[in-house]
Amino acid sequence: LTMLKFFLLCTLAVASRADIPEEEDVLVLKKSNFDEALKAHPNILVEFYAPWCGHCKALAPEYAKAAGMLKNEGSEIRLAKVDATEETELAQEYGVRGYPTIKFFKGGEKESPKEYSAGRQADDIVSWLKKRTGPAVATLAEVTQAESLIADNEVAVIAFFKDTESAGAKAFEKAAEAIDDIPFGMTSDDAVYSKFEVSKDGVVLFKKFDEGRNTFDGELTKENLLAFIKANQLPLVIEFTEQTAPKIFGGEIKSHILMFVPKAASDFQDKMDQFKKAAEGFKGQILFIYIDSDVDDNQRILEFFGLKKEECPAIRLITLEDEMTKYKPSTDAITAESITEFCTLFTQGKLKPHLMSQDIPEDWDKNPVKVLVGKNFEEVVFDPTKNVFVEFYAPWCGHCKQLAPIWDKLGEKYKDSADVIVAKMDSTANEIEAVKVHSFPTLKFFPAGEEHKVIDYNGERTLEGFTKFLESGGKEGGAPAGEDDDEDMDLDESHSF
Repeated sequence: LTMLKFFLLCTLAVASRADIPEEEDVLVLKKSNFDEALKAHPNILVEFYAPWCGHCKALAPEYAKAAGMLKNEGSEIRLAKVDATEETELAQEYGVRGYPTIKFFKGGEKESPKEYSAGRQADDIVSWLKKRTGPAVATLAEVTQAESLIADNEVAVIAFFKDTESAGAKAFEKAAEAIDDIPFGMTSDDAVYSKFEVSKDGVVLFKKFDEGRNTFDGELTKENLLAFIKANQLPLVIEFTEQTAPKIFGGEIKSHILMFVPKAASDFQDKMDQFKKAAEGFKGQILFIYIDSDVDDNQRILEFFGLKKEECPAIRLITLEDEMTKYKPSTDAITAESITEFCTLFTQGKLKPHLMSQDIPEDWDKNPVKVLVGKNFEEVVFDPTKNVFVEFYAPWCGHCKQLAPIWDKLGEKYKDSADVIVAKMDSTANEIEAVKVHSFPTLKFFPAGEEHKVIDYNGERTLEGFTKFLESGGKEGGAPAGEDDDEDMDLDESHSF
């Protein structure tokens, strides 16, 4: 009887493992089968998603394709997904705060999964996972192995070293360990040297775009190799899409020039040729990106730059350092010469930031909540006799719409005050140097005085909370500017500008 019970328990355990449902080769996980899945598949990538999330929908076909690629190879690595809106306990356990959140559970370890950090195309996902589970550098002992590595990947880096224990080879291995989304190989085989016309030791980056390959030229150090790879791993000109966004924003190059252009336009290719020609001179310094201005999903980006569809094609430049700074060329012409001149002035530090502003409305101070734009902002908020409370909002932001009736009541409450002004500013159409807005709504208080102080509001968004804050002179519910921990709608809501 004991043996029979043991047999039945084993059978049940196997059945439960086999019972994890799949959709397009992707395991469907819930709290009830999560631990079982980790035991059955020690290396598993898990996407926490929301059914309504546009970014998740865009990822789905690539995620399924990656799952199929690994399954067909007989890999032990599996891909899984969790509906975080249903499995709220799991989502909370793994700190899911946005969608999609993708985590890699290695070796059945569930306590501290690794955050997925590469691109959102199938090849990116597969390369990242292989780098996480196998050696950082594949040994290429024959021509067919090298050919497969190049053929199967958009970008691949191969080191040619007769002595694979040399200092150069060690530096190459260290560089390989630092990059997750590109496969690295190393060979000492004469036939591989001959096949790829390599006559001496060195490193070659192979790619399916632009020049097709780049040969490293310099001292073989980890830092130099990483700089070489990062300068050459992306196309000279890259289209902004859901899939390329992680590469664009996650890269080392934080200065981006953007060409907003309708792809359907008859002169699209001519504009692209001019843009690409200019890009050649700024490789590794400025990322050249084009955005299809006709695509509905890109309209938010146009708004962020104060552009309308009918104003495209247009050029803008942005730096994504600690503070985002935008620049606008002095001419609307899109030629290699004009773009090169614009970028040269930028690299020389000779450009002034472009700050958008609407014209001052005639009735800006007619209602209890005053309307601020770039052109009247400083005059109003830095009036030494006034305490000014400003909401920086976006017309499309749901949080801002919820706040609007309360903000109007606050304005009504203080409309007859001699020293308190309640105001609002559309930050998608107006920018000022004094305040950098990263999320909506942002609430800031500018107390009276000559010091030009700025206090962030972090209290409850209620009429009572706002009133206490104002009556306390910005002390109750306030924090010095820059210390807020805002969880509101970010400017990008994921991977946009």
